[in-house]
Amino acid sequence: MTETNVQLGSLSLQNPVTVASGTAGYGEELSKYIDISRLGALVTKGLSLEPRLGNTGNRIIETPSGVMNSIGLENVGIRKFLSEKLPFLRKTSAVVIANAAGHSIEENIELCRILSDAEGISAIELNVSCPNVKEGGIAFGKDPVMLANLTAQARGVTDIPLIVKLSPNAPDIVACARAAKESGADAVSAMNTFLGCKIDIDKKKPYFNNIFAGLSGPAIRPIVLRMVWEIYGNVDIPIIGIGGIQTAQDAIEFMMAGASAISVGAANMVDPCVSIEILEGIIAFCSSHGIHRMSDLIGCAHK
Repeated sequence: MTETNVQLGSLSLQNPVTVASGTAGYGEELSKYIDISRLGALVTKGLSLEPRLGNTGNRIIETPSGVMNSIGLENVGIRKFLSEKLPFLRKTSAVVIANAAGHSIEENIELCRILSDAEGISAIELNVSCPNVKEGGIAFGKDPVMLANLTAQARGVTDIPLIVKLSPNAPDIVACARAAKESGADAVSAMNTFLGCKIDIDKKKPYFNNIFAGLSGPAIRPIVLRMVWEIYGNVDIPIIGIGGIQTAQDAIEFMMAGASAISVGAANMVDPCVSIEILEGIIAFCSSHGIHRMSDLIGCAHK
């Protein structure tokens, strides 16, 4: 029998398989297909203080080996989440990680403060890849100094585990991971989506109103795997690996590269049961290879 539990700092997960923010709604949507309490954790849609309608125009399109989205962080807002969405999650006994996606330092800090006091929230994932409106649209996640400042202030208002979701568009991902650790983060999620572009050749204009959109799916997997490897080798902090994971083999590669846990994202839109299939596949791999603790996979390729 393989021990499946893993640690993300002070956060204990029953297994390393989670679902990524924005791909499983608020949990109730995914619960129609799987028992979400079997997951290591469920990460909610990105939350803002006030409801957001999201972007106008085209918002998603399939690409070769991936998908592009420009949703614009559509969500019900923190008050409706707490009153209408969180009660369902509490009933399921699922481990819930709330994704805080504010557009300013002040909004992010207030979100962290509110979420840390909410019953049923096990951790906060701070989405530093969102545009910082008050700083001219620069994403927090691209600048280690800005990231450190935001993380430190968030750490100051919450005692529950704090996970920083990194941006792959940062010039130096190791520096950003190090800034998160030194500012009080318990773990990092690696990565958010890459910036991409799509042109509508018939209209002779960008497909998305925002011109650029987030690319996810198998197309980014080898690049993110390299980034996970680099972070693990240079920063002593637990990593949640995210990026094109579709199979147990993909998940095991991420863990061997240094991820303590993994998140399934775009694959949920192809098969909403895939996260459980991945978990069962990892267990089967460990059993067939004489691995008694799933945690022994973490970073083993570095040795």
